[in-house]
Amino acid sequence: MSQYYAMGDETLRNPSNWASRLFMSQVSVYQAELGLPSGIGPMRADECRIDPHEFKAFVDALLAWHRGTSHAVMAALSEGFVATVLVLADRAGIEVNWQPARFADDGGLNDVQVPTTPVSPEGAWAAALQHKSRELGRFMAA
Repeated sequence: MSQYYAMGDETLRNPSNWASRLFMSQVSVYQAELGLPSGIGPMRADECRIDPHEFKAFVDALLAWHRGTSHAVMAALSEGFVATVLVLADRAGIEVNWQPARFADDGGLNDVQVPTTPVSPEGAWAAALQHKSRELGRFMAA
């Protein structure tokens, strides 16, 4: 059995039920963390509709959040989810915002780990995440 993630008439992903449940659980976690809807609707009759406008805002906020953390464990835990979301955004033709987020809303650093992890140059961070997303996309059936 599998489930479908679609935007308009385009199927973006067709994972197994188990992989889909895990992904949807992570969507809930990051919606709560970011305080934004993801645009990824509920699964009904093995199909999930994605709203392009909400999804773009979610992807941009997720990238900013991911880049803004200097906590090694949080970065590692979120990297796979971020890469998966980037595959969906790419398949949907959504252009994402790769600009860095350096500070939290209160002007301070966000989730700093002591000792801090070295911050990679912007180009290196984006290139590594884009590479991971492309590689992961090879294993995500559409």
